Amino acid sequence: MEENPRQLSLTPDDALALLRREAEALLAQPGRRVLGIAGGPGTGKSTIAQKLAAELGPAATYVPMDGFHMKHAKLEGLGTVQDKGMPHTFEGAAFADFLERLKAATGDMKGPGYSRKIEDVVENAFTVPATTRLLIVEGNYLLLATAPWWRVKPLLDRAVFIEVPRETVRARLMKRHAEEGLFTEERNRAHIERVDLVNYDTVMRSKPRADIAIELVTPA
Repeated sequence: MEENPRQLSLTPDDALALLRREAEALLAQPGRRVLGIAGGPGTGKSTIAQKLAAELGPAATYVPMDGFHMKHAKLEGLGTVQDKGMPHTFEGAAFADFLERLKAATGDMKGPGYSRKIEDVVENAFTVPATTRLLIVEGNYLLLATAPWWRVKPLLDRAVFIEVPRETVRARLMKRHAEEGLFTEERNRAHIERVDLVNYDTVMRSKPRADIAIELVTPA
């Protein structure tokens, strides 16, 4: 376990190439392995994770953490809808349980996803075939040391942290929220400042727990 990650500054293409090398090294080992890709909201980690899974083909499966958002109805019942996206609005223990089962599975397993179009969880959004030898697990909170998230890091065979500047994240998230068209610009701006950027800061504090930290060099 490294306390200080190897720090790199790479373009998205070079980052993808590095991740492919890391993935191939894990695939060369016996059994089912897990590559974790962590980082704050709007950093581009899900795009890279999905591209990596596509490049690796049947040997790998993309596993998003976002399917473990608490369901919207549950958040409404708890009165925490306004916090949606923060660590306490996820089923963190269920996510850790799922990863444990997934790592040891010998048969096909289905997992939940999250749709920004409806802002809610979608059950059975993806399948991890029994033949999968590498799980590409991606999410904001993979490296948090707080309960129950601390259970995730030991399940990762390799942990990579993706980051971009805070101001880039703010601009990207404004664009993302606007594209979905579910809320007003004022609501989106308020949510980004009160939730998303606070999450970004929380996730940045978990960066030292990664094996490799990649600052993406990108114009936007």
